[in-house]
Amino acid sequence: MKDKIKIAVLVSGGGTNLQALIDAQKAGIINSGRISLVVSNNINAYALERAKNEDIPSAVLLKSECGGQDAFEDRLIGLLKDNGIELIVLAGFMSILSEKFTKAFEHRIINVHPSLIPSFCGKGFYGLRVHEAALSYGVKVTGATVHYVNEIPDGGEIIMQKAVKIKKDDTAEILQKRVMQEAEWKILPRATENVCKKLIKAKGIV
Repeated sequence: MKDKIKIAVLVSGGGTNLQALIDAQKAGIINSGRISLVVSNNINAYALERAKNEDIPSAVLLKSECGGQDAFEDRLIGLLKDNGIELIVLAGFMSILSEKFTKAFEHRIINVHPSLIPSFCGKGFYGLRVHEAALSYGVKVTGATVHYVNEIPDGGEIIMQKAVKIKKDDTAEILQKRVMQEAEWKILPRATENVCKKLIKAKGIV
């Protein structure tokens, strides 16, 4: 029986993408990895409740208590390594990670972004802002992208994308929900499984 890749999910808010990963793990869509840790930079994140409900170990790390970004990242790297984490999934994690961090886990950090990169991405494009920009620009199709994370916001190699049509009466809120349901919650688990398979192959585990 092959070993499963240990996954950490980093969250800041409600944790709907975390829930999609948990559900996918239960359904066998994620079979080559296991969610072993949930880390939040927000003590009030509902995602922590989702982790608790599934008996997944969790931790809270606050930048304000660490004394700055550098110390925060040092603590986070230590926490992940102490738990043997092999893959990091950013699921609504509202903190830009430095090159020091991304280099420490090169090709082992993935993120889901609510647009078809390279459209509506990069610094300042997060949450509803992405969907507001898509509607303002008048595009007819948007979607979501899962990509590797490097030091450039939304700049890493694309792993998977899924398109979502924009409807005439869409608001940013309506579009955000549909992109999550039709794209993010579908491709994030599949991309996670694909990356876990690659990591297992790289380790030479059969």
